[in-house]
Amino acid sequence: MMRTRPLKVALLGCGVVGSEVARIMTTHADDLAARIGAPVELAGVAVRRPDKVRQGIPVELITTDATALVKRGDIDVIVEVIGGVEPARTLITTAFEHGASVVSANKALLAQDGATLYGAADQHGRDLYFEAAVAGAIPLIRPLRESLAGDKINRVMGIVNGTTNFILDAMDTSGAGYSEALDEATALGYAEADPTADVEGFDAAAKAAILAGIAFHTRVRLDDVYREGMTEVTAADFASAKRMGCTIKLLAICERAADGESVTARVHPAMIPLSHPLASVREAYNAVFVEAEAAGRLMFYGPGAGGSPTASAVLGDLVAVCRNRLNEATGPGESAYTQLPVSPMGEVVTRYHISLDVADKPGVLAQVATVFAEHGVSIDTVRQQGKDGEASLVVVTHRAPDAALSGTVEALRKLDTVRGVASIMRVEGE
Repeated sequence: MMRTRPLKVALLGCGVVGSEVARIMTTHADDLAARIGAPVELAGVAVRRPDKVRQGIPVELITTDATALVKRGDIDVIVEVIGGVEPARTLITTAFEHGASVVSANKALLAQDGATLYGAADQHGRDLYFEAAVAGAIPLIRPLRESLAGDKINRVMGIVNGTTNFILDAMDTSGAGYSEALDEATALGYAEADPTADVEGFDAAAKAAILAGIAFHTRVRLDDVYREGMTEVTAADFASAKRMGCTIKLLAICERAADGESVTARVHPAMIPLSHPLASVREAYNAVFVEAEAAGRLMFYGPGAGGSPTASAVLGDLVAVCRNRLNEATGPGESAYTQLPVSPMGEVVTRYHISLDVADKPGVLAQVATVFAEHGVSIDTVRQQGKDGEASLVVVTHRAPDAALSGTVEALRKLDTVRGVASIMRVEGE
């Protein structure tokens, strides 16, 4: 039996995502009501520019006073899509204080201070849902929080930024350089005018913090995530990757240590074998690979950004939260009972692909091999090419702690026979 009194929803932000949320709420109102068990009513929209024409949204719903909107007391659900840390954090905690549940797409805030939001939601007995904060339309947060809640997750590895994947895919398929691929991404609307958050890995790092916290039931903040951008990746790196049967992706990797006593979270470009499912993820798509003890290997794939995909995730959360309101219940909150420490990058065990410019003369390979041995790093393969007194030496290592590999590279730079380190890249997914 459907309740006739509507659930009231307020929207904070009405940009690309917010306007699409409002549109779907209006055009699919009957379907949403049937799925929830009560009609939903858009009761207010907070914006910065009230004079902008917003198709389909009655002008009387528009306000610039977001604080007054979240304090109304008759609002059942606040949908926050303004982004950033402040004023979003204050608005969300104020909404909880005044009885509203919250649906958010704010990855930056959740990664930097999710504990405050979780605490406020728990204190006031309200929901905090955020499926849209990671990987757009891909159902990922809820499977991790609910479907896999009875399992032990050991690793989450994925492509969680569509802009960087588009650029790297263009470099791989066309042979373009980084600048050319970035220009193409910008022209097609995949990259912002200032792409720093994407190409330097900040966006992916925030998502990695959220994923690690949920997967390992521990608090992981943005500052805990090792971050390395992809602006130094070259066409030569892709050529080397192809010779190894690999491609290059910017990966977010969250792992539980082998002894189960710590976790790591990192974002960096890496070579992965073409046989790995993530290698085939093309253009601006996202995909996340989850490894769990009982469930085994799972992959979640789809569009990771854009107005409609992100709005789809927001609306899914809205339906769930509204159902909870009707049943006077709440969904899952923070699960951080393990309190596992986050290990620094130096303790991460991985493989390296290192390309060196060296003098083309006898004994160089022996010198290089000695440096690796002195730092406890075992060499898997070596490839050497030389001409006119100069040579390139490509070394692929076995797995070793990142600190040992970093120390090896620093020692190599000091050799007289090493002219320079052309590239350094980790090898993952094997």
